[in-house]
Amino acid sequence: MLPVVALVGRPNVGKSTLFNRLTRSRDALVDNQPGVTRDRLYGRGRIGRIPFLVVDTGGIESEDNLFSRMVEEQVDQVIEEADMVMFLVDAVAGLVMQDREIAQRLRVSGRTIHLLVNKSEGFRQSLVTSEFQELSLGTPVAISAKRGDGIENVILDALGDHDDAVTQEQPGDSDIPKFALVGRPNVGKSTLTNRLVGEHRVIVHDLPGTTRDSVNIPVSIEGKDYILIDTAGVRKKSKVEEVIEKFSVIKTLQAIENCQVVLLIVDASTEIGSQDAAIAGMVNDSGRSIVIVVNKWDGLDNRKRNRIIRDIESKFSFLPGPELVTISALHGSNIKEVIPAANRAYDSAMVSIATSNLNRALADAIVQTPPPMNNQRPVKMKFAHQAGRNPPVIVIHGNQVDSLPKSYLRYLSRYFSKAYGLTGTPLRILTRVSENPFKRRNPSKKSFKERTSGRRKL
Repeated sequence: MLPVVALVGRPNVGKSTLFNRLTRSRDALVDNQPGVTRDRLYGRGRIGRIPFLVVDTGGIESEDNLFSRMVEEQVDQVIEEADMVMFLVDAVAGLVMQDREIAQRLRVSGRTIHLLVNKSEGFRQSLVTSEFQELSLGTPVAISAKRGDGIENVILDALGDHDDAVTQEQPGDSDIPKFALVGRPNVGKSTLTNRLVGEHRVIVHDLPGTTRDSVNIPVSIEGKDYILIDTAGVRKKSKVEEVIEKFSVIKTLQAIENCQVVLLIVDASTEIGSQDAAIAGMVNDSGRSIVIVVNKWDGLDNRKRNRIIRDIESKFSFLPGPELVTISALHGSNIKEVIPAANRAYDSAMVSIATSNLNRALADAIVQTPPPMNNQRPVKMKFAHQAGRNPPVIVIHGNQVDSLPKSYLRYLSRYFSKAYGLTGTPLRILTRVSENPFKRRNPSKKSFKERTSGRRKL
């Protein structure tokens, strides 16, 4: 198992900046506004030859409110599962009461604690670390998460007892199915995530916008590994005012690009609105498979349920035959149907079609509905082959195939999807015009007509 390094501290001391540097990514949102990070975020890091897992956590605050208590619960869970804890403090702000309170909590945790004095660039190290000696957590180390000063040495020293992690190369997560949960704010994405994970993994609250970052959560369900991505709610652009929320929307779009299946969560207790359709359109444009999950289904009468189904069929008619699962994330009703539906969508996204089978299906599609003529000339589709997955891409070669109308390409896409049982997957059709073989002849060789055109008649 890879060693787990947890980053802990009060808000705005640079935990997310250090996380991004250790993972060589921008997975964690960074902003001058305190409290941006709320849920714990995992990533893979490597210093030298030693790999490790690093966990970013929300800032521990002194004020007592519901959000701060939820964040503290998340931090306590991280400390419990971590091999070592990196306690970050702020060199510019100096030692404050919150640091003393966190240090007291860490001392009784039984974990190995490393005290890092961040934002120390431009300061004399001995001077900037001296006041933090009174925390009695070992020798403070001055670092700069922004510039990278001092980080490599402290991580190597901390992981010195974990050289055995080098001997076994850890498998990547490229082959693990990734399912992103997206939707409007407060539709139940985080509640469903916690249900699927089986623990209180992300913070849940009635206040819209509780989730600000995209959180990757490895989980094993019935012996199979998955990565669930809980995302921030996507509101209409006109209603997005805070800069941090704009970044949250960007992270959601990135999560859609990085997954294979999107679980689009809609709220049955409200109207299926234009924003739901807009999000579905973004998913469809990205080429990702989609499963529609209708949450808060419990307590609705048959009349309301029938109306919701009709609205979904009407407003999501452009989607390529997605599966629909009705659940109650709060009460756990029908939760067991979500992952099987996502697996079927995943299989559709990653389908591999033999060229021979594909060409037989193409021939059948042409017989059933021939392509329209182009300038009184027939369009000849000669053969097809698969050129990509996630989404599946079919390339059709032939004469004048570039003149095929979009309506006929949509017909072919639907025909192939039905022929191979694809669900919720936008199969894409590309065309390639066959080259004229006579254009490649040797230009130095002239035809008989060209050779005899200049001769005088006898």
